[in-house]
Amino acid sequence: MSGAERAVPDAFGAVSGYVFSALVLTSVSPSGLLLQLAGLCAGAVVTGAAVGSVLRRIPRFSTPADRVTLLRAILVALCAVLAVPQLFTGRRTDLLLPLLGAAAFLLDGLDGVVARRTGTSSAAGARFDSATDAALVLVLSVGAASVAGPWTLAIGAMYYAFVAAGLLRPQLRAVLPASASRKAIGAFQPFALLIALLPGVPTLAAGLVPALALGLLAVSFTRDVVQLERLHRAGLRKVPAGIS
Repeated sequence: MSGAERAVPDAFGAVSGYVFSALVLTSVSPSGLLLQLAGLCAGAVVTGAAVGSVLRRIPRFSTPADRVTLLRAILVALCAVLAVPQLFTGRRTDLLLPLLGAAAFLLDGLDGVVARRTGTSSAAGARFDSATDAALVLVLSVGAASVAGPWTLAIGAMYYAFVAAGLLRPQLRAVLPASASRKAIGAFQPFALLIALLPGVPTLAAGLVPALALGLLAVSFTRDVVQLERLHRAGLRKVPAGIS
């Protein structure tokens, strides 16, 4: 079956996998009905965004790497099912939330490896992977808010704030040169939040590690904004006078 033929079955499989797994999770959840529904809706948003990322492509296609990313997206969606009720009740989900989050985190590098080995790397796949990474950080920050405090939501929200700023300033949507430090800081975010979510972690560590992650993330985004603005101004200076 070709990549184009696989797109719809892959999308259907992701939705089916989420619905079945989420219903199993909610059946054993001690949260009330309203909070269960809120968690299910949050997970559905994550799943819908992932499926939409595949189905909106023109021409439509799905690769083996995309299937790995869809699996990661399902795990992130299941984390949302658990994290949203936890945000309001403050009741931890023991190891289940950090285990699902750790699985999604550890699978992060696999889709890239699969894409390279199968020769199916694409800009669309890279954007899908980045969006799934951002969703994981957001969902984990929601879960960690009941442990370390609501300020952890800033970790998950910063990527989306940067994207929103790009709607107002198009130069912020430009492609930045690759940066090892940016990748390392990005990978540290879910790791730090998972540390906070682990049962038995001292309260001090559960707050300090995400706080360090937030500080590094703020520095990284600030540096990227400054660099993008400088690149934009340098590009304007290269335009001859009288040409717009």
